[in-house]
Amino acid sequence: MCVGKCSRIVGPCLLVLGTLSAAASILLLFPGGASRYLREGRIGSHARAVPGLWGGIAVLLAGIHVTALGWQRCGCSARHSAFLSVVLSKLALLGAAACFVLCGVGLTNGPLCLYNSPGPGHPALWGYPFLDATEQGPDARAENYLYNRRTWSVCLEPEGIVTWHVVLFSLLLLISVAEMVLALLQILNGCLGCLCGFCDGK
Repeated sequence: MCVGKCSRIVGPCLLVLGTLSAAASILLLFPGGASRYLREGRIGSHARAVPGLWGGIAVLLAGIHVTALGWQRCGCSARHSAFLSVVLSKLALLGAAACFVLCGVGLTNGPLCLYNSPGPGHPALWGYPFLDATEQGPDARAENYLYNRRTWSVCLEPEGIVTWHVVLFSLLLLISVAEMVLALLQILNGCLGCLCGFCDGK
């Protein structure tokens, strides 16, 4: 496939994925659509890091340039633009990879929520009930909340936080994988553009 035609496909895809990544990351700050938990500082550390936002910005920058590159005519400036697309695609790859790692850890640890601490007479407290559970013994994997939806009811507040957490972090994982694949593709495409030039119109 010609360098220009490939860029015209990859660029818009990166734009869409970067926008979705940023939107999903922002939604994590508002469990159930409520803003008071953000004001009160009761948002999990990985959600507060907004990995999808920073990774999404890097992907959007690459997507904008790659889309413009796809419509550029042959010439010396096109080679320079192809080189710049390689640099920006590498930045997008790093952003997507960082998002993937942070979201994977966040999904594994579970959400920050209000839950009843174990033991009689212990008051409800804010914390990571599923993270605490995985540190209690060798059967932790069997008790992991991702494998046992019946444990999701342990979170009392925010309402539906576990579903919110799992869906959005899982979505971010899938998006970041797609972003990494497209960024790698554009790195190869941009290198071909630098070395061989564009074939559009030839």
